[in-house]
Amino acid sequence: MGDDIYLAYRLRTASLRGYAVQVARSSDGISFEPLFTVDKDQLGCESLERPALALTPEGRWRLYLSCATTGTKHWRVELLEADSPDLFDAALSRVVLPGDAASGVKDPVIVQRDGLWHLWASVHPLTEPDHTDRMTTEYATSPDGLAWTWHGTALAPRRGEWDARGVRVAAVRFRAGGVAAYYDGRATASQNCEELTGVAVGSGPAALAAAGAGPVADSPLAGPRSAGAGLRYLTLVELDDGYERLYYELTNANGSHDLVTEQRTASGSGY
Repeated sequence: MGDDIYLAYRLRTASLRGYAVQVARSSDGISFEPLFTVDKDQLGCESLERPALALTPEGRWRLYLSCATTGTKHWRVELLEADSPDLFDAALSRVVLPGDAASGVKDPVIVQRDGLWHLWASVHPLTEPDHTDRMTTEYATSPDGLAWTWHGTALAPRRGEWDARGVRVAAVRFRAGGVAAYYDGRATASQNCEELTGVAVGSGPAALAAAGAGPVADSPLAGPRSAGAGLRYLTLVELDDGYERLYYELTNANGSHDLVTEQRTASGSGY
């Protein structure tokens, strides 16, 4: 809003997983002032993963939260709504994407375009208990961002490729002639939390296909103590001066994950 950048991100440790989500504001895109924090206990869940912020046409703020259902492999998405990001109230949370007994849903990516809300979410099948890390990206639409209609799989894993175990759309851009997306992919279960970033394209938002032979980005910082070279959860912020700012989670030399940012010309990516 205005020249400020608002960011929603999770806080986690190896033992506590995603223990909280924080919303923060920045005037330069680098230094952030926390405005609101919600922890997993306030939502009655076991862990929190990637959130999504959205602003309604009426000027209301929404925070979509990925919540792990306690004692299960199931995920659901809950929603907080307020007049400003510092006024969110965890006590008013409601479920908007419940999943079901056969699948968990989380990590929503939301774009509003031409009066319609578009959503891409990571869906995990729960029918095989030892393989619940598998994931596809499913596409849904809504007139209001509350009641969603699912339209099927937008992006699926590819057998024998670097994204064979799972794919998760992370950022979407409508462009002339179709849609382009960054997505997280992994080849094996051991790469969970260490996904790499690829690009997918399609003629419309409901059907995307991987572009290129491999991922386009991984961590240049990962060292011998790292479990992988993860670069994931990428998102884009368009700036007013012909630039854009990227935010993503990056594996560092100690094996921990940093939230980092970079600025580039908006026309230089081809995405």
